[in-house]
Amino acid sequence: MNRMVEMERKVTKFGNSLGITMTDALRQIGLDQGDIVSIDVSPDTGEIVIRKSTKVSLPEGISADFMDTLTDVIEEYDQTLRGLKDR
Repeated sequence: MNRMVEMERKVTKFGNSLGITMTDALRQIGLDQGDIVSIDVSPDTGEIVIRKSTKVSLPEGISADFMDTLTDVIEEYDQTLRGLKDR
């Protein structure tokens, strides 16, 4: 059963940076020190989404440049691709 847990935290200063502590929340999604995360920021809604990053190694013969180009094309034509999916 997945349910959202709401928490409030105070933004504090860490050295020259601002931050929040959220150890409990990170542990709930299986994160620990040293793990890599993906962060999506939506300035329009004021939302920040943090996800555990899943590193995938590329198959032999597929370059990182190809994947970057593919990502750019998918982002540029996202709505068109979604429209084709719904047909």
